[in-house]
Amino acid sequence: MRPTIPGVRRSERRRPSGVPGAGAASGAALAPGAMKIFFDGGCRPNPGTMEAGVVAGGRFHHRPDLGHGTSEEAEWLALLEALAVARALRLGEILLLGDAAGVLAQADGRVRLRNPAFAPWLDRYRQEAALFRLVRLRHIRRTQNLAGIALEQVRARGRQASR
Repeated sequence: MRPTIPGVRRSERRRPSGVPGAGAASGAALAPGAMKIFFDGGCRPNPGTMEAGVVAGGRFHHRPDLGHGTSEEAEWLALLEALAVARALRLGEILLLGDAAGVLAQADGRVRLRNPAFAPWLDRYRQEAALFRLVRLRHIRRTQNLAGIALEQVRARGRQASR
């Protein structure tokens, strides 16, 4: 169990990060012009065909075929896709919201990289995150992840169409 910080809610604790601009208090209010970006990676079956979904500004961005891999690889690719969408929208401050706790903890520097094969993606995340004024990461429940909900709807439509 993590130690408590008197007078600070759990969601407001400062988290360490090796990424310039990242690691600000996740519970802090977003600055004007900042945007929440939801991301989710999927893989059916696992391992299998990977896909990524990103919701930014009320729009769903879908990358349906990212090759063959695992669900953790799909989550890393979705995180990178979220940064690409934010860059395309010319945002300076972003809050990335995802349900892959392990990927978020590794990207934020709170835990050591579990698989050396993911090192290039972590390096790419750090390089791309450094291009923003502020990048914050926050873990959310799967039921709160708009990108995951949208991905599931896309899958459901695909299943219905193939019947």
